[in-house]
Amino acid sequence: EKGAGVPDLFLPVLLSPKMLSSGICTSTVQLPGKVALVTGANTGIGKETAKELAQRGKFTFLEFKNTQFISNWLTGARVYLACRDVQKGELVAREIQTVTGNEQVLVRKLDLSDTKSIRAFAEGFLTEEKHLHILINNAGVMMCPYSKTADGFEMHIGVNHLGHFLLTHLLLEKLKESAPSRIVNVSSLAHHLGRIHFHNLQGEKFYNASLAYCHSKLANILFTKELARRLKGSGVTAYSVHPGTVQSELVRHSSFMRCMWWLFSFCIKTPQQGAQTSLYCALTEGLEILNGKHFSDCHVAWVSAQARNETIARRLWDVSCDLLGLPMD
Repeated sequence: EKGAGVPDLFLPVLLSPKMLSSGICTSTVQLPGKVALVTGANTGIGKETAKELAQRGKFTFLEFKNTQFISNWLTGARVYLACRDVQKGELVAREIQTVTGNEQVLVRKLDLSDTKSIRAFAEGFLTEEKHLHILINNAGVMMCPYSKTADGFEMHIGVNHLGHFLLTHLLLEKLKESAPSRIVNVSSLAHHLGRIHFHNLQGEKFYNASLAYCHSKLANILFTKELARRLKGSGVTAYSVHPGTVQSELVRHSSFMRCMWWLFSFCIKTPQQGAQTSLYCALTEGLEILNGKHFSDCHVAWVSAQARNETIARRLWDVSCDLLGLPMD
């Protein structure tokens, strides 16, 4: 399969009716005093997600004086933009601060292709913050030419799965201490084409950029399900989401996909629309009973047989821990 051209495998995803609908997060939950972290928040879905979390404030009436109530505006969550490109992140942070009036939008360096960067980010965050209520693992790569992360992992599985796996692990105690808290993992409808080949997890025996992306998105769902199982009763819940087919920078590695995006631009979601399901899972009250479920257009969505396989999910967890040098339990 190495080098085989199969970008047409994404046509069912592109042409799916899912892309023509657009769920809306109708939750009115406000977030003053809460702390949220969004990876890949300097562009696209991540940026729009961070913006919405930052503006979820509320008015509080402090006192009755001179025949009128004196009110105070409490801004939304303190939002961390975890970005590889800090300079771009700072520009986005200033934009969000201007739009929302929330000065608590902070940028921190995070390179998910380097475990040293992930550990340094987590160490800094844990020193800086007492709480973490919302973790949105949004960043990702798509259809990269074969390449490896700083630790020798294939880029898709390394960034999209292992990077977020390690980050979540390092922040998990903080999430538990801050419960009720939530984890949202951004996956894709493309997971239906994914398979977890444990004998070829790093793509060294055979590799295809399109399929590598699909495999990593399947890994996101399996991780979410196993994480939810292990977190049961902790007050921390986890959800995976398909944001829809969204206009973003993800297709920069594929001229074919850029062409398809252009041809079907009339029915491709905007980043704001693409952020709705992530926001739905992060904010909607009473969603705890659906811990571990996969969502699309703000509704529970069907996943592939592979994504429902508990044996594969548990094995992937153990293999991921082994690759990252983490305790399995």
